[in-house]
Amino acid sequence: MEFNDFQPIYVQIMDYFKYKIIRGELKPNEKIPSVRDVSSVLKVNPNTVQRSFQELKNEGIIYSQRGLGNFITSDEKILKELNVVKGREIISNFYNEIKSLGLNKEECFNLLEEEWQAHEQSN
Repeated sequence: MEFNDFQPIYVQIMDYFKYKIIRGELKPNEKIPSVRDVSSVLKVNPNTVQRSFQELKNEGIIYSQRGLGNFITSDEKILKELNVVKGREIISNFYNEIKSLGLNKEECFNLLEEEWQAHEQSN
């Protein structure tokens, strides 16, 4: 994982875990690596990872079991909302980039349709 300078590291770590959940790489009720393991792999301070985990707990995305570690929630409502929120973030960023290029809605939709078809044909 490479960190950028635009967001705090703890937020980037949160996003890392959120994407792993969205992609199905981490399943409901699956144990996630310990703070120590994550900090070692990512080469960041354990306090930074702990903050990420605490925020994920606050959002209901993970839960802890005393003495056993942290686990992915099985709450389908929270997991579905995670997809919706991430989708909206992506669309918002996309919208801002398209507007900065000076493209209007119709031009955007035409480009999107062309790209969608090109990717469908290549898969």
